[in-house]
Amino acid sequence: MRRVLATAGHVDHGKSTLVRALTGRDPDRLSEERDRGLTIELGYAWTLLPGGAEIAFVDVPGHQRFVGTMLSGLGPAPAVVFVVAADQGWQAQSSEHLAAVQALGITDGLLVITRCDLADDDRIAAVRGEAGQHLAGAGLDVPAVEVAAAKGDGLDDLRTALADLAARLPEPDPAAAVRLWCDRAFSVSGAGTVVTGTLGAGTVRTGDRLLLLDRGTTREVTVRGLHSQDEARESVGPVSRTAVNLRRVDDVGRSAVLLTPDAWELAPTVDVRLTEVPTTAQHPRVLQGSKGGRGAQGARDLNKMRVPEQATLHVGSVDVPVHVRPLGDDLARLSASVDLPWRVGDRAILRDPGSRRLWAVRVLDVDPLPLTRRGAAARRAEALTGGDLASTRLRSRSVDRVATLARLGLSAPSTVVRQGDWLLDPAAVETWRDRLVEAVRAHHAADALSAGMPVAEAARTLDLPDHLPSAVGPDLVRGLVAGTDLTITDGRVLDPTVTGLGPAEAGVAALEERLREAPFVAPERGDLDDLGLGPAELAAAARLGRLLRLPDDVVLLPSGPAQAMRLLAGLEQPFTLSAARQALGTTRRVAVPLLEHLDSRGWTRRVDGSLREVVP
Repeated sequence: MRRVLATAGHVDHGKSTLVRALTGRDPDRLSEERDRGLTIELGYAWTLLPGGAEIAFVDVPGHQRFVGTMLSGLGPAPAVVFVVAADQGWQAQSSEHLAAVQALGITDGLLVITRCDLADDDRIAAVRGEAGQHLAGAGLDVPAVEVAAAKGDGLDDLRTALADLAARLPEPDPAAAVRLWCDRAFSVSGAGTVVTGTLGAGTVRTGDRLLLLDRGTTREVTVRGLHSQDEARESVGPVSRTAVNLRRVDDVGRSAVLLTPDAWELAPTVDVRLTEVPTTAQHPRVLQGSKGGRGAQGARDLNKMRVPEQATLHVGSVDVPVHVRPLGDDLARLSASVDLPWRVGDRAILRDPGSRRLWAVRVLDVDPLPLTRRGAAARRAEALTGGDLASTRLRSRSVDRVATLARLGLSAPSTVVRQGDWLLDPAAVETWRDRLVEAVRAHHAADALSAGMPVAEAARTLDLPDHLPSAVGPDLVRGLVAGTDLTITDGRVLDPTVTGLGPAEAGVAALEERLREAPFVAPERGDLDDLGLGPAELAAAARLGRLLRLPDDVVLLPSGPAQAMRLLAGLEQPFTLSAARQALGTTRRVAVPLLEHLDSRGWTRRVDGSLREVVP
């Protein structure tokens, strides 16, 4: 069992001293940190606990100037070791660190009262009681341990409590997609670039091809080697501190992210729920519903919450400036200048560096569509507050890829309409189907002789969303036709119930009358012209089942082949073309294409070059 815990607490309350005493390793790597006795950068150390659990610590700075660094260490950790010194008690940074823990939805850990050798029993009890109240108010009703790390007092009890914590933390999924927030990046002579981070889920193996997202740009990289707790490994699973050596990669930022390809939605913009979290003891409001509930404060208008237009978003080990656009109530749209890897339900922190105020962020939608029309923000807020998040997203977009919902960690709604690789909102489907029927009927009304509207043209009339590739439109049209009286023939959408021929009706009716009197006396081309029946008019009549067109401008009634078969069946079998022509009372011009038509239908067949017979 391997777990990673982050420390938290006010500056100079003994976090690093505690980690050093537990692990025998100094988490302060920089000479400046050792000289000043002040943690500046994230520190790392690990130890083996009773029962065999391996615990790695991410030691965070306590000074308020390094809150951003603290948040990058706290973000990926599943639990916290919250440190309060017995001789100083609860302090300002204690509240700010607790607000961050609360905002990230961390609900388990330990309270450690340090420097107990510098306070009497009453003072220790008072500090423990006050700190416990603060943590419980933030949703952390956790065990407390008293230690004097410099003397080694209480460390055995602390190790036992840490082992219990490790055992009760949820077991992470080693098969999950990797999202390794990198908190350090450096070069090693002869090895190249190394990044480190806390692997909360998934497994990284040597030789893996991962996606490196660094300062908004992506590139595919190969894992050259892995280390965890100073040991080379072929694979590292969760939860672990790990160092990843990347092959042929230079100039990696300290807040890069390593990702399983195609497993995360990369986007600069997210729609979120914001809930202010108090950062001082004088404001005892608590974030209710840490698993996603809105809470009393969350229901307040964002303007009343005084959310700044520009703020800093902390997610994982990354902090980026974002523009905040209120949507209504406790909802907002956060827009960064770079892509970040998201899933719906992700937690993050929004921070105003000037006032040091914090808001808990819960992601409701990723890469939402632009808000372009008047009142769009209010409508978006209404949509985000109703129904499950997958249905909400689909309603706003009308269509979405199956793979996109999977990347976001969402399941397709039960009522969704599937079209190949796409999921369609049922309401949108009905709207498009109505538009399609209306467009095709209007097309027929404008051109009664038309063979129908080309599928691609029909797709353009639907006013499909811009984010739907144009190539998908024709496939969508084919799917929509299935629920209507329309049909598709030869790449055209037509309404078979449209029976009129417009101006050609009179000519076709006259021709039908002539053919009923002499079924096999097909008119010559000049006769057809006199009737006003050109190729377009004849094609329309044939499509409607009014006429049968054969090669060489031979036009008969659709009943002509059946009538011919009755006459041909009375001939001595096999028969010649001349016998057939005489029986039908027609010319060679008509008899030849008619017999070839009967051959193609399998009603007659050739016996040799000059004879045919009726197929029994």
